[in-house]
Amino acid sequence: MCRLAALIAIALLPFAAQAQDGGVPAAALSDTEALRAELQAARKELAALRDEVHANAANQSVAQGWSEEFVDEKRKLETFVPDGYFRIRPELFHRFDLGRQADPSGYTVFPRSPISQRDRTNAGVNMRFRFEPTFNISSEVRIRAQVDALDNVLFGSTPDYAFSRNVLNNYGWDRDAFSIFSESQSAPKSGINALADSIAFKRVWGEVSTPVGILRFGRMGSHWGLGMLHNDGSCENCDFGDTVDRIMFVAEPFQGWFISPMVDFNAEGASARIAGGAPFDLSQSDDSHSFILAIARRDTESQAKAILEANRTVLNYGIHFTYRVQKNDPADFYGQAFIDEGTVAPNAGAYVPRNGSLFMPDLWLKLERKNFRIEAEFAGVLGNINNRAETGADAFLPGKNQALGVIQFGGVLQGEYRFLDGALRVGGEIGFASGDPAPGFGNYPRRKVSGADNNTQYGDIDGPQYACQSTGGCTDSTIKNFRFNRDYRVDMILFREILGGVTDAVYFKPTIDYRITEGFHVFGAGIYSRAVFAESTPSAQVLTNGTVQADANLGLELNVGARYQTEDGFFGELRWGILFPLGGFADPRPNAPTTLDSAQALRAVVGIHF
Repeated sequence: MCRLAALIAIALLPFAAQAQDGGVPAAALSDTEALRAELQAARKELAALRDEVHANAANQSVAQGWSEEFVDEKRKLETFVPDGYFRIRPELFHRFDLGRQADPSGYTVFPRSPISQRDRTNAGVNMRFRFEPTFNISSEVRIRAQVDALDNVLFGSTPDYAFSRNVLNNYGWDRDAFSIFSESQSAPKSGINALADSIAFKRVWGEVSTPVGILRFGRMGSHWGLGMLHNDGSCENCDFGDTVDRIMFVAEPFQGWFISPMVDFNAEGASARIAGGAPFDLSQSDDSHSFILAIARRDTESQAKAILEANRTVLNYGIHFTYRVQKNDPADFYGQAFIDEGTVAPNAGAYVPRNGSLFMPDLWLKLERKNFRIEAEFAGVLGNINNRAETGADAFLPGKNQALGVIQFGGVLQGEYRFLDGALRVGGEIGFASGDPAPGFGNYPRRKVSGADNNTQYGDIDGPQYACQSTGGCTDSTIKNFRFNRDYRVDMILFREILGGVTDAVYFKPTIDYRITEGFHVFGAGIYSRAVFAESTPSAQVLTNGTVQADANLGLELNVGARYQTEDGFFGELRWGILFPLGGFADPRPNAPTTLDSAQALRAVVGIHF
């Protein structure tokens, strides 16, 4: 406003002088050309300011209304808008193996030290620099990206001494013979000293604002509702995140109502390139595509804040429906080591006629007032896989190509009540993920187990959630265990680290959060969890009379912590957790330990947002 007033004052100078003297002053006549040039410059700057204000308003008109995956509120139009954070995360895990022996298939509940069985503490520091820039080509067109550098790289994991001894160095050119003399860290290089490169260009997509909505296309994050099923991993403490190749359009037919059709390219199979040119898909019959429709009634964060301050109710809800289909699965192509496109083209025998389809409805609801919030998400995964073979060679073997069904359900209900003008929040959460009576939890269904025909046996921690015999049919042909997204955080130890996510379980989580002063608050939670099917737990055993004995209780976990953050972007957080494992992790085998050890975790996060 000050800038606009100054420009108006400059534009009116000649007229003000004329009104004061009753005519055209001599100074004004002698400097008419200079004033005219100054006036024209002022008018041009006024026009530029007006265009800038108009662009900013237009940029927010359609762009406001759908957060996270869909439409974000835009900042003032700038050509380049940097965003992101840098964080380090010191962690300490103690007795995560719970004192259990390996299960019948040889797996422990958490990896153990390769040096000593008495070494049961894991400690280290990892880091991440996440850069999420926006390039505003105009008020209607922009390009966005996500780039991670040193993503979850462990402090001290790439010393200059490591992996440097090769044939060329056999002539004695290695500088040091012992790692204790290492003075520097090398940049991570995939296949040389690390599994991934030091810089990963994870996402890039374009956005075009049109009079009827926003078009998005490229590789982007996918998020819906609370993030129970679709989670983009945008939180500073997340480790995974769903990244999809997508074309989508977001329209707002009515104020606050959004509809978005989408197409995801989940898997394209083998591709080829000619003379180093652009790659192309060798076959359309091996593609896996998702056709998605999302409809939501949603307020932006600023709109919701204004509604709550006016002591009114925020009611948001929506449905995200996915239909995914695949005819042939290029199982052998994805199962081998990576080769450049076109080097070796897979033959017809490398494919499995999967003929599978999935239907994935996901409902979300949020009801909020100034002093309370209730939010829920409920989702299902329904469908069929007509051929379970894992390789092309097994695709036509009667004992390895049986059909499987998929029936899975999961849900989360959150609630909180706010006291002391929002400084004190007391709440709770209930979560449910459908289970499968097959032994093992099912977060790692590709795990190779020791049972006949790679079927799990009672006492296994994880593995496939169906049971088929190579000499006949299937005694369990339905996969029923729903899996929460790995970045949906419930606790610090049991689901996050030991089990690898919520599945075949129900949990109850009371919470409390108190803001001591602006930017500093303390919090705590207790989590009680139990399995839906007791026979899925490691405690399961078959008695002499043929019945299965097991305990469904998994554990009781306590988490407490504190967080401090400043307006200029600095943040620091410290969390401590302890897990008291219950009977579901007991080992009924002879000579096994009769008691379980409690596990503890200490995790800090220190970083800077920009």
